[in-house]
Amino acid sequence: MPARTKPGQVTARRGRAAEHGAPRTAAGNAPGRALVAGPKAVAGVRERAAAGHVAAGREAPPHPLQPVDDSIRDLGMPHVTEDEKLLSFRPAPAEAFTHTDPWRVMRIMSEFVEGFDRLASLDKAVTVFGSARVAPDDPQYASAQEVARLLARAGFAIITGGGPGIMEAANKGAREGGGKSIGCNIELPFEQKPNPYLDTLIDFRYFFARKTMFVKYSAAFLIFPGGYGTLDELFDALVLIQTGKLYHFPVILFGRRYWDGLVRWLRARVLREEKICADDLDLLVITDDPAQVARFVTRAYELQAKTASRRAEAGS
Repeated sequence: MPARTKPGQVTARRGRAAEHGAPRTAAGNAPGRALVAGPKAVAGVRERAAAGHVAAGREAPPHPLQPVDDSIRDLGMPHVTEDEKLLSFRPAPAEAFTHTDPWRVMRIMSEFVEGFDRLASLDKAVTVFGSARVAPDDPQYASAQEVARLLARAGFAIITGGGPGIMEAANKGAREGGGKSIGCNIELPFEQKPNPYLDTLIDFRYFFARKTMFVKYSAAFLIFPGGYGTLDELFDALVLIQTGKLYHFPVILFGRRYWDGLVRWLRARVLREEKICADDLDLLVITDDPAQVARFVTRAYELQAKTASRRAEAGS
């Protein structure tokens, strides 16, 4: 009779497997299906996006309507987004190429044209990122609302992803401060619902088009606690600064308790192994003070304006 597995043995086996070079996911599982964002993963994203609306006392966006005839659709498959159509590899006959990606460029171009056109009047703005599931009674929500209010009073428009949680708090603060409140929504495999504090809402199908708007029209990024999407925007901005694409562009991490672990890892592992240099750590600013953020962003914008003026005079 086989011996009964004792508590802790599974974890120990996973650890030994990892030591011997067997690949594992960050959760300790064997790779494979885990590398695919299956129905549970997509449902998790949808739940997090809906949680902020529910916490604010609003109805969550409805589930996608199911077809009358289940046989015509695989109910386990989510809605196919335009990003997926563009980025996913799909073998196809050579002649099909002329009817897909080249023509999709026109749609991509239209997103850039609409974004540039609708945001062209912005003088200065700050983009705020953070979790969609933060409730109005959360201290993070109050901080995001307050810092956006202060920035709006200083003349900055506030740009977010247009959803609930931290995004909603920032858009609400912009309204309270008398500033412009802008949301840049992204198409996902489920229906979404914008927060009610937007003056301007722009819908995007492609993440890279939306990212361009965030960077192009912002004087700073304000990063509140969030998940993969927030981290994506954080490191995307850092690479642009590190490679000289942006200058005097603050990337501010709000919430020391949340971000300290990440910063310690960057210092202890990434810097120590010389994957970055010590100066790269100075590209991040960490604070818990909304007033400090407003002062810092205002000063950075003044430096940006002076540098842009000098470059224009020099003809560069």
